[in-house]
Amino acid sequence: MRVFVTGATGFVGCAVVRELIDAGHKVLGLARSDAAAASIAAAGADVHRGSLEDPESLRSAAAAADGVIHTAFIHDFSNYAPAAEKDRRAIETLGAALAGSERPLVVTSGTLLLQRQGPLATAQAAAMASRGVRVSVLRLPPSVHGDGDHGFVPALIKLAREKGDSAYVGDGLNRWPAVHRLDAAHLYRLVLEKGSAGASYHAIGDEGVPFQDIAGVIGRRLHVPVVSKSSEQAAHHFGWLAHFVDVDCPASSKLTEEKLEWQPKQPGIIADLERGTYFEPEQTTHAAPSYR
Repeated sequence: MRVFVTGATGFVGCAVVRELIDAGHKVLGLARSDAAAASIAAAGADVHRGSLEDPESLRSAAAAADGVIHTAFIHDFSNYAPAAEKDRRAIETLGAALAGSERPLVVTSGTLLLQRQGPLATAQAAAMASRGVRVSVLRLPPSVHGDGDHGFVPALIKLAREKGDSAYVGDGLNRWPAVHRLDAAHLYRLVLEKGSAGASYHAIGDEGVPFQDIAGVIGRRLHVPVVSKSSEQAAHHFGWLAHFVDVDCPASSKLTEEKLEWQPKQPGIIADLERGTYFEPEQTTHAAPSYR
């Protein structure tokens, strides 16, 4: 199968490209820069120049592909609404290019704000499925981890270094689901190959790790105190992360595992943190989460 992948150089996207190639698929990766094009070519994929803001580039690549995996997202959390709207329009463009073909389109969503975003993603997928697109939604948890991660956990490590302590909110028992990026990449391939039109799938390795446990590993590794913050203190301490760190958002992939015979095999987030690579300087240079 010839698969068009957006976000092909991202943290998750590059793992998806490798998973597809290793399984015998041919990959066409979206590149918006010379550096991205070189990275995609080095991975053994073909390069398609364009961006999420160039609908013609998306349309032409999707039309020439046997299937599409959409992992790209503009991670500007200071302007989230416009970024989300660009993502919505990109998905509509991809879906229109595949309409009437029953070719698969895998789009990315999340479990963190499922009650808010889930119905919108489901409605969009249902609309495209009715137009003859085999569209499926793959939902990622807030923590997608592994070497090269520059999402929430590295941001917490950076913050702990700056503040001199590793904090959680209240009793710290609020739960975060997580998945290793290689397990997520494998699920993307399974959804592409076997996913049902209009269906949603959860990429969940850890169903819900207490936030206090994550803060505990960070504190021990950095040799800083592990402390509790009140809700009032959290806004000052965590900054933009305060919107997320006290959310209790457990999730399960039980149905996904049953339907697609997917089984996470990589280390969980605590074991991954304990390996120590997260605490090397290059792991904590980014300030905003970016899974895709």
